[in-house]
Formats: sequence, structure tokens, C-alpha cells
Amino acid sequence: MFISPMLLESTKDPFDSDDYITETKFDGIRLIASKTNGQIRLYTRHNNEVTAKFPELHTLQIPEGAVLDGELIVPGPTGAGDFEAVMERFQSRKSFHTIVFCVFDILRLDGVAVTSKPLFERKAILAGLAINHPNVKVIEGIRGHAADYFELVRQNRIEGIVMKRVDSSYAESKRSDRWLKIVNYEYTDVWITGYRKEDNALVLTYEDGSYAGIMEFMPHAERRKFHAERKDVGETDKYVNIEPLKCRVKHRFKTKNELLRIPSFDSWL
Repeated sequence: MFISPMLLESTKDPFDSDDYITETKFDGIRLIASKTNGQIRLYTRHNNEVTAKFPELHTLQIPEGAVLDGELIVPGPTGAGDFEAVMERFQSRKSFHTIVFCVFDILRLDGVAVTSKPLFERKAILAGLAINHPNVKVIEGIRGHAADYFELVRQNRIEGIVMKRVDSSYAESKRSDRWLKIVNYEYTDVWITGYRKEDNALVLTYEDGSYAGIMEFMPHAERRKFHAERKDVGETDKYVNIEPLKCRVKHRFKTKNELLRIPSFDSWL
């Protein structure tokens, strides 16, 4: 069965508190796994069934009526997930990347909801299942120590951390400030050299003139400033070219093709 997962609120900086469990923010695909009528079923966070894509997990031994929440990753160099690799695996039957299902929560046991129980109890229930599978890793997390944890994440170029209240119930299909994500952003200076006509997404270029990607995220006030100050110099069927405007963007590392991943506006330069 599918359950719409609980989502994370963003916060800028980690803080130390034993009221929170700190976990790695894995870089993959959110996955809900359930066992119904003896069969494992796998769903993305948007309720797309993807059971057939990951046959390795069909042998997962969990009780009938259990529902698990986690992140499907291809471990990559850091062990926390290679997003491009997991998308290759997700999109192509010819991909042979090894997957790991990082399970961090349990939502149903024997068909009975446990979402109202506090997180630390759900973690104990999950650990009690004693899951033993080569493609599954149960994530326990640690109490507190978020600042030190985040520094290790930063040094190892991992995407970020998650902080969860130890007493938090599971809010299905909701974004809650009882679950926080702190992303390990990188910052890069770029030129805005144009925009896409259909949606006003901005074309970015590195300082050496090479293409850096497309930026869709920009605050309304800054977007108004951009349109007030831009000077158009030409256009194609899809794009309007402008005199370059320099800015700094934050992003989640770079792709293997050296493009900025999910860039968003930070400041004008």
C-alpha cells in the first residue's frame, strides 16, 4: 500500500539538541515499501509504483502489512548517494548500478498504523525487525551532535543532514518543522546571459563563458529587478539573450557535465 510521506522543512544552520535525531540527508529517490498479500510493493513519493524497476528488493523480508519509508540510493564515492547514477538506474533497464534502500522509518506494522507513536519508538520497532538484506540499510541516526555531523558532511561533500524531533509523530503527506533539512550548499559566481521565453527561467554562464545551466528559482523582488534592468540583445525561438548580469547562486554541487545542480539566486554582484 502507498502512504504519502512526511516532508521536511528547510533551515539554514544546524544546532545541537538531544531532542533531535540527526541523520544523513541521502541523495536519491524517496521510496515507500510495503508488503501486501505476500508481495513487496515499491512506490515513489508521488504514488508511482516502481516495483518492477528494483527486483533486488522483491526478497525483502518484512512482516505482512508492514510499510517502510526511506531513500533509494546508488551509494557512489561518499556512500550517501550519487543522484545522477540513481536516476540512470531509475530511467533505464540497461543500468546496472547497485542500489541501497536506506530505511529510516516504519509507518505500518501488521497492517496497523504506528505513525502516532513518537519517532524514537518507531525507530525501536524498525530495529526490532532485524532486517537482513544486502540492498537494505536501516538508519538509526544519532541523538544531537548536529553541528559536528554537519561539519563532517561538509568536509566529505555530502548533500546535507536531517534533524528530526525524537518525539515527533509521522505527519502523512505534510511538511513539518519537526523534521528539518540543512543542505550543504555550494556557492558560485555566474553571469545571467538570457532567459527562456516559456517560463522566464534564466540562462547561466560561468565566468569563463561556458554554459552553467538553467536557474528557475529567484525571489520575486529580485526577478522584478532583473526584468527592470535587463537589456535584450537578441533572441531565438526559445530564448531571449541579454547583456550579462553577474550574480552569485547556491546549488547542490555540480553534475558530471559540470552543470550547476538546482541553482537558486543568492545575491547580485
